Amino acid sequence: MPTAAYVDLDSCLSGPPGDPVGEDGRHPLPGSDDFTAAMRAAGVSSDVPVVVYDDWQGRAAGRAWWLLRDHGHPDVRVLDGGWSAWVAGGGEVSTDAVAPAPGDFTGTGGSLPVVDAGAVPAAGVLIDARAPERFRGETEPVDPVAGHIPGAVNIDTSRNLAADGTFLPADQLRALYAGVGAVPGADVAVYCGSGVTATHDLLALAVAGVDAALYPASWSGWVSDPARAVETS
Repeated sequence: MPTAAYVDLDSCLSGPPGDPVGEDGRHPLPGSDDFTAAMRAAGVSSDVPVVVYDDWQGRAAGRAWWLLRDHGHPDVRVLDGGWSAWVAGGGEVSTDAVAPAPGDFTGTGGSLPVVDAGAVPAAGVLIDARAPERFRGETEPVDPVAGHIPGAVNIDTSRNLAADGTFLPADQLRALYAGVGAVPGADVAVYCGSGVTATHDLLALAVAGVDAALYPASWSGWVSDPARAVETS
């Protein structure tokens, strides 16, 4: 889009991972100072609505949406269908560099609920947002151990979407998540491989009217401790 500022997932929406990957996972949450500085450089101000999009059907945009809300921004929205929908709808496209005027956004993380590895097993409903074959442990292309956290249920991110890549209507999302017990008032937590695409499920849950917590380190953090139990099925 002509006025859009680019924000990099690895350098702006994540902190540096450990080597080897540890308790914080492959995509740790960024430090608040680093994140707010990146948002100001992208032109974000506290009193101006923010729209985020990507070309990954909202999976990376969800991370920006979650982080901005976690840092207290009051009006953050995800462009439904992202770049593909914009282009398909005849939206204006530009290849020019964008240098936004710096914004004044400030904030401290902590506005949204998170859980750590110690609290994950106690979640009433624990949702794994990864692809079904990764959840079942049939393949693991990224992390050193295959499988899922014991007791988790699988709602992979593609199930949030219609055939055109836009999010399902709220009533359909509500029914999808109710099928695994994720209903308003339930104790719900979500994880994925490294805490990025889990925010896609969190966005879908928000549309459905269900509050849920993020396990930021997700599977990559869980398996950093070989003593933790793993299930395959």
